[in-house]
Amino acid sequence: MKGFARSSLALGISLAVMASANASDFADMDPVTLRLAHVVNEQDGFHIAAMKFEELVEERTDGKVDIELYPNASLGDERTLLEGMQIGTVDMGVITNGPVANFLEEMAVFELPFLFPSPEAAYEVLDGEIGQELLDRLSEVNLKGLAYAERGFRNLTNSERAVTSPDDIDGLRVRVMENPVYVDTFRELGANAVPMAWTEALTAMQQGTIDGQENPVNVIHSFKLYETQDHMTLSRHTYAPALFVMGMPVWNALPEAAQAVIEQAAQEAAEHERQVNAEMEAEQLAELREAGMQIVEEPDIAAFQEAVAPVYEQYGEQFGDYLPRIQEALK
Repeated sequence: MKGFARSSLALGISLAVMASANASDFADMDPVTLRLAHVVNEQDGFHIAAMKFEELVEERTDGKVDIELYPNASLGDERTLLEGMQIGTVDMGVITNGPVANFLEEMAVFELPFLFPSPEAAYEVLDGEIGQELLDRLSEVNLKGLAYAERGFRNLTNSERAVTSPDDIDGLRVRVMENPVYVDTFRELGANAVPMAWTEALTAMQQGTIDGQENPVNVIHSFKLYETQDHMTLSRHTYAPALFVMGMPVWNALPEAAQAVIEQAAQEAAEHERQVNAEMEAEQLAELREAGMQIVEEPDIAAFQEAVAPVYEQYGEQFGDYLPRIQEALK
């Protein structure tokens, strides 16, 4: 795992740099407030990551950089937040990878179905050369990529029936993110894929205008989806990163010392969230079962993989050399 070793070495060097930073580096800095927004609630992993980031940045800048958190889509949905960052009306956010890919198409390569066999494999790629290269490329669309937090492995829920194979999905109206890879993945599985913002999806599930959705366990738990969704399948069909991302107008206005703190704090907060997610998943699954959700733990993954093979044929070339490079790194 050379990539992991490299990222660990880089983290070690960054931590050493941070250890040498102290309050005096910020003595002459004018105080600045950064508004960090996300679209989920305060029980969600995004908020856990955001709180850790807030704590680290304020401590290491001696309070000169104040982070204000705006959860629950209070500043808009994810596309709105990203557009705001581009023009400087929103400072930063923790944003699901899918909407980010609408701004830099190649980011969607990470979300090809069944690409990553485990969280550890995903972290090695994201924290290594390939992931960092794509973070840097966000500057092409006036965004500053800071670090990869985590949405996690996504699983299917629905209100109609147990799903153990693609045949069971046929005809289900499934909400997916506004991202063509997700839309086409679920169309290949036989679903009526309905792209919509998360805030709209919650209402649509309550009203019964959609049958299901797909998200990691932590989202299914924190949004109490058992109230509208009777069935969950641990399909783990896609690993979804999330990003700590900032608008370039705001980033460029910060002094270098503050930039260094922010970048390192984002990485540490992301790793903290990953760890919390892993620790919480078993407990969350148990609580979902207690709430009445029927959970299929071992679906026919081989059948799902076969069904989505056309997605690789359709999108492989669109991502340039990123897909073969990731596949090589995973060997």
